[in-house]
Amino acid sequence: MGKEETTQKSQLAVTVEQLIAVNPYNPDILPDLENYVNEQVSSQTYNLDANLCLLRLYQFEPERMSTPIVARILVKALMAMPAPDFSLCLFLIPERVQMEEQFKTLIVLSHYLETARFRQFWDEASKSRHIVEVVPGFEQAIQAYAVHVLSITYQKVPRAILAEAINIEGLSLDKFLEHQVSNNGWVIEKGQGKGQLITLPRTEFNHPELKKNTADSVPLEHVTRIFPILG
Repeated sequence: MGKEETTQKSQLAVTVEQLIAVNPYNPDILPDLENYVNEQVSSQTYNLDANLCLLRLYQFEPERMSTPIVARILVKALMAMPAPDFSLCLFLIPERVQMEEQFKTLIVLSHYLETARFRQFWDEASKSRHIVEVVPGFEQAIQAYAVHVLSITYQKVPRAILAEAINIEGLSLDKFLEHQVSNNGWVIEKGQGKGQLITLPRTEFNHPELKKNTADSVPLEHVTRIFPILG
């Protein structure tokens, strides 16, 4: 049975890709795109292009918009951080829809993540479980993003800061750390007092000396875009 479901899901994905390639503005493909969003949720897969296509079609067919589907798209986009998918999706959602409570909540959650305010994020998410827990894997995806932010910011992280960022404590955090030590090169050492200090793997971000020459790594056009903003 599981094998048949996998085959059917892959067939739907292929079908949707073909439909988008042939005529992405055909409203007749709306049901397929909506079904594909639900499949992405159940199978824990992700296709930003298909989701953006659906949101664009909703702009032309506003009376057919499904707010539960839009909410799932935004939750999946949050899970894709640090990619800018959430902003790309939000741009295609009418302001009147964004003012609905569930979407205002998701926008707040996005802001907390973008500004690395993880304690506020987890507090808000705990009040909004009916929105985020509809999508399996949400918590794990955000934890991975939090670890990403820490790894490009710190060389060493106190256990308490890590616990706050990923919303795990006690024995669960011990197991998490064991996994990271075994698989991802983390090192645990005693910090001041009784706290643990976690040494994260060296990267060009937390160890600047590893970074390549800026002229080689930042395209000129990116630099020229910054000057008008600074001015």
